[in-house]
Amino acid sequence: MDRGTKIYAGVLLVIAVLLGFWTLYEDPKVKALNALLARDEPVQSYPFRFRVLYLEGNTAVMATPRSSAVPVVRVLGILEPSVAGRQETSPAFMAAQQRLAEIQTRARDRVVADPEISGVRWELDRDWLLQHGIQPD
Repeated sequence: MDRGTKIYAGVLLVIAVLLGFWTLYEDPKVKALNALLARDEPVQSYPFRFRVLYLEGNTAVMATPRSSAVPVVRVLGILEPSVAGRQETSPAFMAAQQRLAEIQTRARDRVVADPEISGVRWELDRDWLLQHGIQPD
């Protein structure tokens, strides 16, 4: 290899290493908060994995499956297949919706219990929706 090719290969290697680090790096605080959620039995056992995506100052940005952009009927039908196709006014559907709200609130409460976190902002988990055949707006 000539000198120019070696320099080019070296630069590409450095870029690849930096890109790999940037892709795989997780803020230690985010990692700790997600570990906390993973130890909480009701949150951990729910079909959707509530997690902290990243921090914006002292606000935790967390993943959620619900949004005004996606009908709750579709989301709950995936989370709790027993309510798929039921009317939104049915007792089973309303109970499933209540469970989702309770678990989401519990996850938020666990995160804001950390003294460094003052609030949560929810971000629609588009990847999860796409994996389950829902095209978010």
